[in-house]
Amino acid sequence: MPLLEVSHLKKSYGGKVVVDDLAFSVDQGEIFGLLGPNGAGKSTAMMMIAGLHLPDAGEIRIDGEPGGVMPPSRKHVLGLVPQELAIYPDLSGRENLEFFGEIYGLRSARLQERVNHVLDQIELNEHAGRPVRTFSGGMKRRLNFGAGLLHEPQLVILDEPTVGVDPQSRSHLLKSVRRLADSGVAVIFATHYMEEAQELCDRVAIIDHGRMLKCGPPQELLDAAHANVHLRVHAEPDHLGDALRGVAEVETTGDHEFLVTVKRDGREQPQAFDKRLAGVFERLAANRAELESIETRERNLEQLFLDLTGRSLRE
Repeated sequence: MPLLEVSHLKKSYGGKVVVDDLAFSVDQGEIFGLLGPNGAGKSTAMMMIAGLHLPDAGEIRIDGEPGGVMPPSRKHVLGLVPQELAIYPDLSGRENLEFFGEIYGLRSARLQERVNHVLDQIELNEHAGRPVRTFSGGMKRRLNFGAGLLHEPQLVILDEPTVGVDPQSRSHLLKSVRRLADSGVAVIFATHYMEEAQELCDRVAIIDHGRMLKCGPPQELLDAAHANVHLRVHAEPDHLGDALRGVAEVETTGDHEFLVTVKRDGREQPQAFDKRLAGVFERLAANRAELESIETRERNLEQLFLDLTGRSLRE
């Protein structure tokens, strides 16, 4: 049974639909990526799962129990790491963790045991006594992450955990997330960094305007989407662009040399693309273009998102 089940979740603000019929599940030990630009509905969905916002419709179940506003006895099940830093700059790293640990009911020896474990987990032992205001941005991110792990949650929600951090801290954080999942914790990983999601997540959901467009293992999504086709041709330049307008992009690469790109639309059926590609070959032949090479270039999640939505993930 999945640790988290989200069914037909909906949320509107002022008549604007922010989350629209969202449904997915997350298993124990799985890293589930929520991918989408700002305003896609990721943060609202996570706030509803965390019980900070109530859905207008739909159901959330965590470990078989209804989600939403949970009683204190159930709050240990979930850990939330927000995008905004939720740590105190004048306290030391250790003092911050002790403070948040006490909020979760940890005391005395158990509190110190968990603080020491988390400091080791986020690799900040050597800096634990320093005021947080002296930390680098990446160190603050790691401490922010650690504060959400003190109570040993079964489900951890990470909202853009690596935004604005240096490469070393990003590597630390991603390794920590992987270790967390390997220990059996379910992880929701919201990001707009596609390379991270492609490398780290077991499954991803691509979301835009509150709706889920695709969901599955990253490589399966890419395999199903296939790749764009690039044709290098030798032709007279006069009419080639006009002949292929609307079906392919034409770029001049040299004297009578052209690169013709036939792009796949993520919403297009394979048979429709094959028909369109055949039409490109017919038009090339009609214009006496000589085909010199055919190349397919593998796509990544960023390109897949662009195909599905018509906009960049960072817009």
